[in-house]
Amino acid sequence: MSDTPSYSRLDLDERGIAWLTLNRPEVHNAFDDSLIAELNTHLERLHVAAGNGEVRAVVLGSEGKSFSAGADLGWMQRMVEYDFDGNLADSRKLAALMHGLDTLPCPTLCRVQGAAFGGAVGLAACCDIVVASEKARFCLSEVKIGLSPAVISPYVQRAIGSRQMRRYALSAEVMDAPAAQALGLVHRVAAHDDLDAAVETMLDTLLAGSPQAQRATKALLAEVAREPDSKATREHTCRVISELRVSAEGQEGLASFFEKRRPAWTQTDEAQQQKNASERRS
Repeated sequence: MSDTPSYSRLDLDERGIAWLTLNRPEVHNAFDDSLIAELNTHLERLHVAAGNGEVRAVVLGSEGKSFSAGADLGWMQRMVEYDFDGNLADSRKLAALMHGLDTLPCPTLCRVQGAAFGGAVGLAACCDIVVASEKARFCLSEVKIGLSPAVISPYVQRAIGSRQMRRYALSAEVMDAPAAQALGLVHRVAAHDDLDAAVETMLDTLLAGSPQAQRATKALLAEVAREPDSKATREHTCRVISELRVSAEGQEGLASFFEKRRPAWTQTDEAQQQKNASERRS
């Protein structure tokens, strides 16, 4: 799975890791309607590939100094000329991007090496795990130009909580990486030169898990978040664990545990894993 569109790349390595990369470093990876359309196309492919097990995890990253400066200035100028219906249609495409990233069946990891402003905070919040450089900065900057972080608000508020969301969405303060970690937006902060190594360490951890169990767990957690405590949710949780216990991967996982061996899904070519990690760091 590899192609070379104008503003982004999608590559799949031998481990089943998909690398979705914003590739507009000359404008700090700002996104416009063209980039959003590309990313939505990539996500459609990833939903299928992750659902059938071809993709084990997705890493969202970008080239250059900044993760993403948010909305592209030229795009924003064009939006000024749109009427309400035009703006609504445009916003729905961005909403589709956030929803598509948030609901990918497999684990997702966001690699943030620098500034993540505006909608880019939403991209990070939609990923399951965020690994950030010590140089990373985050900002919900919309109110400074008379707008609102509307489309991304459900995801960012879920990550940092409603009380902190009120502060940062209204003040447009810049959060450094440790502050973002304290708020729950970032899971790990790494030295800038160690960022790729930190990403690879997390990927190794994810690859140790059962692909089927990770997909089932991610779907289950989304369901539990919608309705935390109800008879239907309790029954659903019972069915999920029961289905996993009798599945092939569940049986393999239990057998490998009692036999004190590695489960089949972890028995990949370690030399190839090391080669991939070296290529990503170079």
